Amino acid sequence: MRRQVHGILLLDKPPGLTSNGALQRVKRLFYAKKAGHTGSLDPIATGMLPLCFGEATKFSQFLLESDKVYHVVAKLGVCTTTGDNEGEVIEIRPVVDVTALRLEEVIGNFLGEIEQIPPMFSAIKFQGKPLYELARRGIEVERKPRKVTIFSLQLESLSGDQAIFQVHCSKGTYIRTLIEDIGRELGCGAHVAELRRTMVSPYGNAVMYTLPALEAIVERTGIEGLDACLLPVETSVQIFPSVQLSTAAIFYLRMGQPVRAAFPSGSAMVRLMSENAKFLGIGEVMPDGRVRPHRLLSTSSHHDGLL
Repeated sequence: MRRQVHGILLLDKPPGLTSNGALQRVKRLFYAKKAGHTGSLDPIATGMLPLCFGEATKFSQFLLESDKVYHVVAKLGVCTTTGDNEGEVIEIRPVVDVTALRLEEVIGNFLGEIEQIPPMFSAIKFQGKPLYELARRGIEVERKPRKVTIFSLQLESLSGDQAIFQVHCSKGTYIRTLIEDIGRELGCGAHVAELRRTMVSPYGNAVMYTLPALEAIVERTGIEGLDACLLPVETSVQIFPSVQLSTAAIFYLRMGQPVRAAFPSGSAMVRLMSENAKFLGIGEVMPDGRVRPHRLLSTSSHHDGLL
């Protein structure tokens, strides 16, 4: 029997593994019944991949929608089929007159809300099929531009044909596309040589675990030792203000009914807490000032040591 495991693990994904491949390996290590990841990292990418176990899967959408920070090594002068070093080289151009000053000017054009055309090598569906399946067969289809936000884009270093950036961006941003677009504007082309995700909001400086570290914990303490690596489910929604509910209000809320509560104005969602500070789930603020249930933990979760 697989275990009921609840919480969030911040995996430091290794290169060469898909996000789903990494998830399956960790799920087996935990011997967990239910788990999911919160948005794919490309196989070449390393770094923070939040994995949701058990009841935490109910709140994974909030991590999918959160902003991210990446450390990117770009190779200038070389374009590939995939926009990263996994693809075949399709064009090589000389890198001339690319100074740090010129690069700073160019990246300034990509700050704020921008439009991106998703790459063909992506998991976006077209007529029910992922685009990368079509791309592998040499088929290209038209993709609609998507609005994304680049909160900050810093040039950390430029050495010859290698530029290193730190990017803070919204959900749905394709770093490969961003680097390709910067390369296009420089006139020499570019692709992603290395990519590391250093942050998924709200996990700023939280501890990440590598696969070897998790395997070592299992060898040392057994699978139960892994549970200490999990963050509480509530951390996935800590950006929302909390509202404390009475026992009576919780009863009606669990019946699916909206309840009255005192909460800070201006937030569309609130964290629902019991009088003894137990996390219950997420509520949606209604126009009349009541709160209705949006996602609730199952009542059995209270007995699983989850809260």
